[in-house]
Amino acid sequence: MLRQSNISQAEKDIRCAQAVIAQEIAGLEALSGALDAGFVAVVECVAQLKGRLIVSGMGKSGHIARKIVATLASTGTPAQFVHPAEASHGDLGMITTDDAVMLLSNSGETAELQDMIAYTRRFSIPLIALVRRSSSTLVESADHAIILPEVPEASPTGAPTTSTVMMLAYGDALAMALLERKGFTPEDFNVFHPGGKLGKAFLRVENLMHGTQELPLVASDMIMEQALIEMTAKRFGCLGVVADKVLQGVITDGDLRRHMGDGLLKKQASAVMNAHPVTIRPHHLAAEALGIMNQKSITCLFVVDEANHPIGILHIHDCLRAGVM
Repeated sequence: MLRQSNISQAEKDIRCAQAVIAQEIAGLEALSGALDAGFVAVVECVAQLKGRLIVSGMGKSGHIARKIVATLASTGTPAQFVHPAEASHGDLGMITTDDAVMLLSNSGETAELQDMIAYTRRFSIPLIALVRRSSSTLVESADHAIILPEVPEASPTGAPTTSTVMMLAYGDALAMALLERKGFTPEDFNVFHPGGKLGKAFLRVENLMHGTQELPLVASDMIMEQALIEMTAKRFGCLGVVADKVLQGVITDGDLRRHMGDGLLKKQASAVMNAHPVTIRPHHLAAEALGIMNQKSITCLFVVDEANHPIGILHIHDCLRAGVM
C-alpha cells in the first residue's frame, strides 16, 4: 500500500472528486428508492393547476429552485421563481390563488420563507415542501411534504452538496413526469426553445424557404434562351419548369452542361429539364432537407404542396445560415 506522501496532488484531487460523486450518487439512488405516493400526489397537484408553480428557496436552495423553474417552463409547465426576501416586500403579489408554491429548504426553518408559508396558508394556496429535515415548520405547514433521504453531504463541512443534487433531480423528475402526462413533444419544446441547438434541430422547411415571389419558374414551352434570363435573375442556380401551375421538372447547372453542345438555347425548357426532381414539403424538418441535398449533391430543393404546386425554394445556404447541421 502506497504511503500518503507518495500520492501526487493530481491523484489526491481525483480521489476527492470521485468520493464526492460517489456520495452524490448514493443520494440519488436513495432518492429514487424513496419515491412513493407522495411524488404522485405532487404531480397531480401541479398537473391540475390553473396557474403556475411558484418555486422558491434561499441560498443554494434558491439556485436549485431557479433551475427547476427553467426546466418546468421549457417543458410545458408554467412556473416562476419568486425570491423569498423580495416576496416579503411586495412580490407576494406575484402569487395568485390559482398557483401552487414549492419551497426548497435544507432545514425547513429558513427565516426568509416564513412570510411565503403564511401567505399560502392565509389564501389556501397549495404548499409543497422539499426539505431535508422531517421535523420542521415548513413540513408541518405543507400540504405535500417531500423529505429527502438521510444521506450525508459530500462536503466535510456540511455544505449543501448531496442534498442540492437530490433537490435538482427531484425537480427534473417532476418536470419529466408532467411532460409525459401532457404528451409534450420535441416540436412543442421548440416553441419555447427556438434559439438553441435543439430549437434549430426542429426548424421546418417553411421557416427557412423563399416564398413564391422569389421562385425561379418558367413555362415548359419556353425557349432556353429566355429561360436562362430568369435563371440568372433569381440566382438560385436552378429553374422550376411548370405547366398549369404544376411542377413538371427542374433545370440545374448540370443539365445545362449536358445540353451545351446540342443547340441548348433553341430548345424548350421541357426538353432540358430533369422530369423527376427531388422535392420536399413545407412541414418537413430543415435538417431532413439538408440531408437530402447532401446525399444528392444538390444545392436547392423546390418546396411543393400536395398538388405538386411549387410554393417555395430552399437553398443549402439557408440551412447553414440558420445553424441547421
